[in-house]
Amino acid sequence: VWIVGTDDKAEKSLYDLDMSMSLAIVLGAEGQGLRSNTRNHCDYLVNLPMQGTVESLNVSVAAGICLYEAVRQRQFGGRK
Repeated sequence: VWIVGTDDKAEKSLYDLDMSMSLAIVLGAEGQGLRSNTRNHCDYLVNLPMQGTVESLNVSVAAGICLYEAVRQRQFGGRK
């Protein structure tokens, strides 16, 4: 199982990661993000691209976006 953490400073977007593999998604606190020790244990760090002046999302919204993207990729055969 690969560990994927969300981090607004990550270089890779959620949509650039192949999420068809076995994975666990780790989300940080709203506004604060992941603790540094948690971040260091992740295999991949991804950001959720934002539009406009939004700085962070509610953690339940971020979880929904991540889970939907994993399901979408698995149904349609990877990133697109």
